[in-house]
Amino acid sequence: MSRRTALTLALTSALALTATACGTPDDEVGAPAGRAEPGGAKGTKINLGPDQRRVRARKVDAIARLVPERIRARGTLAVVGSAESAPPLTFYATDDKTVIGVETDIAQIVADVLGLRVRLHVVDWANIFVGLDSGKYDVGFSNITVTEERKEKYDFATYRLDTISFEARTGRGWKVEGPKDVAGRTVGVSSGTNQEKLLVDWSKQNVKAGREATEIKYFQNTSDYYLALGSGRLDAYLGPNPVAAYHATTTGKTEIVGTFSGAGDRLQGKIAATTKKDNGFVEALHEALEHLIEEGSYGRVLERWGLTAEAVPSSQVNPRGLPKT
Repeated sequence: MSRRTALTLALTSALALTATACGTPDDEVGAPAGRAEPGGAKGTKINLGPDQRRVRARKVDAIARLVPERIRARGTLAVVGSAESAPPLTFYATDDKTVIGVETDIAQIVADVLGLRVRLHVVDWANIFVGLDSGKYDVGFSNITVTEERKEKYDFATYRLDTISFEARTGRGWKVEGPKDVAGRTVGVSSGTNQEKLLVDWSKQNVKAGREATEIKYFQNTSDYYLALGSGRLDAYLGPNPVAAYHATTTGKTEIVGTFSGAGDRLQGKIAATTKKDNGFVEALHEALEHLIEEGSYGRVLERWGLTAEAVPSSQVNPRGLPKT
């Protein structure tokens, strides 16, 4: 059994996610779909199988005409996402090869509006940006936060709030409300993320205030940091709230001990479709997302993954992002 299969199967032990909680490379996104059935009063049922009943949308000619000619002529949308994300973002279904999740579903309905077929590429985090830089991929849908530094190289069309959470073992009686609560603690994080930036900044604040630094451990695979949490090698893991909320809800072994904006105390972070700067594509992405928000398909996608609390009222192009270090 592969590591990603073990992770996915572990999460199937419970298929209810409270609605208020938040393939292989080059596989194409799967078959057409209808709306997932709600799970009743207890929450939203999550379909982890390869036969996804995805929400779909109709082409809008006026918006499709905004797509750059090079993409329209090809007829496909090269979408890139991270191979090491976890439910409910981008992850592998129970067949260990079909890529599913809220990010792939959003990419699908955007492509529908633009009249394009999705070609999904699954890579590690760093190669998302390498591929966007080279023009290999048209757009990234991978829980990418808008930052001021990234805005120098990329254009953004927002589609979800960015919320991050500290996840710890259940019943430890520990809450994280600010920097002092992680002083002297061992906390895991993924490198190159806005979560890492926040944790590093907090640790520096603690040292400056005469408190202990935070011992920061780096992980790229969800299965690895779940093992570290379970064994007590980590006090907490700081990552995207949707992943933490899903894991805590479906396993009962962990809990959320602190939730924050991914952009820090003074700004609500935003997750966005990401494309190479000035390549002429961001307006089409923005208009497609605006249409989907108004038309309702966007809301249905978030609902089927239990992420309605992270919905945005409208899409924004290149809003103020996480400040530079």
